[in-house]
Amino acid sequence: MFKFFNVHPATIRDEFQMNLSVDGGSNYNVTKTTTLFFAYQGETHADTAFSYDGESADLAQSTSYLTIATNIGNGSDEGISGEMILFSPSDTTFIKHFMLKISRNSLDGGGGNYCGIDYSAGYGNTTSAINAVDFKYAGGNIDSGIIKMYGIA
Repeated sequence: MFKFFNVHPATIRDEFQMNLSVDGGSNYNVTKTTTLFFAYQGETHADTAFSYDGESADLAQSTSYLTIATNIGNGSDEGISGEMILFSPSDTTFIKHFMLKISRNSLDGGGGNYCGIDYSAGYGNTTSAINAVDFKYAGGNIDSGIIKMYGIA
């Protein structure tokens, strides 16, 4: 299990992403199939949604990075917190299922803030052991925040 605490990007309107590796982190290119849905509420109540994001966020047998959350601002009141569960990463018989739940404060098109929650799930289509996970912002560095990893027996 991974927990994210106020993970803040260095650049504005960034995408928080994840990928998996089976070779110790030399390559983050595990083939994944995923799905994502989200809900958000704008600070002015004018901007709300509950939506499945199949066009831009889902992966279908892709080695690309999975986008977990979008439009994350770099202001002190913006960023993400949440968790990811990776099931049986060391197993060498079955594929690797995972689930993500992210709470975010993001930017809308006009520069205003909104709170949102993103749910992602999927699987890494490999029977090899997952031995590295990469979290990053697509457009730049993680400016601040904490990512903790826990082993669950």
